[in-house]
Order: sequence, then structure tokens, then C-alpha cells
Amino acid sequence: MGEKTAGKRFRDPRIMLIISMAVFGTLGPFVRNISVSSGELALYRAMMAALLIGVYLIVTGQRIPIREMKREIPLLLLSGVAMGFNWILLFEAYKYTTVSVATLSYYFAPVIVTVASPLLFREKMTARQGVCFLMSTLGIVLITGTGDLSAGSNHLIGISFGLGAACLYATVILLNKFIKNVDGIHRTFLQFLAAVVVLVPYVGLTGGVTLSVLDGKGWVCLLIVGFIHTGVTYCLYFSSLKELPGQKAAILSYIDPLVAVLISVLLLGEHMTAVQAAGGALILGFTLWNEIVPEGMSHS
Repeated sequence: MGEKTAGKRFRDPRIMLIISMAVFGTLGPFVRNISVSSGELALYRAMMAALLIGVYLIVTGQRIPIREMKREIPLLLLSGVAMGFNWILLFEAYKYTTVSVATLSYYFAPVIVTVASPLLFREKMTARQGVCFLMSTLGIVLITGTGDLSAGSNHLIGISFGLGAACLYATVILLNKFIKNVDGIHRTFLQFLAAVVVLVPYVGLTGGVTLSVLDGKGWVCLLIVGFIHTGVTYCLYFSSLKELPGQKAAILSYIDPLVAVLISVLLLGEHMTAVQAAGGALILGFTLWNEIVPEGMSHS
């Protein structure tokens, strides 16, 4: 009985999203140890994840219902392309500024999603969700706005790459809300394939394959980024998005930058000011409040 309850709990879309966001927050240190171009890393990430999911589909005997999803294939392909180039911009951001600032710039994406959701999906934002969203966003502003500006133009370039990635990330989230007839894992698999198709010629035109430069640590990090951060985690991520309202998904997504900031300080030794700590507390506190205090029993 306990095992069944635990399994059901794990399949709760909120739990799946929380887990995926926490794992995503650990991405920066691994990427920093992979010495290939951002485009090449994005390609390998998509290839390994597609391979992992493809094997899983074969082993479990799951067929992709191409006929039923025919009308949504253009959306799947477009979201896959957006995903691939979103990774490229994020990896570039890591090169120009700190992991925490790059990640938090990137996470202005939930702001875009939350604003767009009422327009695209006619979702109503409750007063409590509005307060949680505003205060979480204030936390993001406090953390991002107190970055190390002494780094000069490189810091601003990093923020620009992060914000560019945020726009593409928001596009992926919104496109997935329009895809109704494709299971999460099938959708993710096809999106990765679309990313591979686009990134192969991109990498060929921008430097080609340079895997020979990787040392042992680089190979381990590459495998973790491809199979864990992408293959496993994206299955949880996109499966949960289909079941959650846009505003709730956006607020829970702030777990990623909070984890990234903590890892940045504890593992990478990046400085964190009192203002940044206050911003992190706002994000965590209001994210938890949004989950713990139910406002009615409705769920769309």
C-alpha cells in the first residue's frame, strides 16, 4: 500500500516538475567542464537524450502514434528547434558571466509564460498566485541586479545571452501547452530528434566535431548532461507541464535558479551578497506558500 502511494505521489505533476527543476539547477557546473562549443554540446545533449528515450520506448513496446499526431507535428518540430537554440544561448551565457547570473537571467522565461498564459489559454490568475508571482519575480530581480558588474561588458553579454535563451525557453513551454494529443515522452523524443536535425548542419558550419579535446572529467560531465539532465529530466518536465496551469508551472520553475545560486556559492565559490540571499529567500518562501496553502480545490 505504501509503495503504491509513493508511486502515485511521484507521478504527481507538481512533484515531477519540482524534481526536474532541482536537477536543471545543477546544470551549470557540468557544462563548465565540457570544453566543446555551445552548439556542439547542444547537439550531443539532444542525441544522447533521444537515444535514451528511443531505447526506453522500444523496451517498453510503446509506438509513436504518428497518424493521431499528424496535425501537431509542425508544433513539435518548431518546439524542438527552439529547444536546441535555447541550449546554445544558455551555454554561451555560462561563458560570459557567473552561473548564478546566467541562470537567473534565463529564468525571466516564467515571467513571459505567466503573462502570456491568460491571453493564450484563458487561465485566470488568482490573487494568491499573483502575489507569489510578483514576489518571486522581485527575488529574481534582487539576485540578478546585484551581479558582479565589475566584469564589465562580458557580464552584460552573458545576461543578454541568458535573456535570449529565456525567450526561446518560454516559446517551448507555450508551444507544449498547445500540443494536446501527444504523450509527454513521445513529444520529448520527437522534439529532441528535431533539435538534432537542425543542430547537425549548424555544428558542421560552425566548427565541426571536437570531441578529441575532452578529458576524462569532460566525458563524464557530457554523459551526465546528455542522459540525466536531458533524457530523464525532460521526460519529467514536459509530462508535468501538460497537467499544470501556466502560472503554477511558472512559479515552480523558480526552484531551478534557486538551486543554481546555492550550487554557485557552495561549489563554485561565487560571491553572494545579502541582497542576493534575500532574493533567494523570497523565491523559496513564496514558491512554497503557493504550494502549501491551497486556494479552493479547482485544478485546470
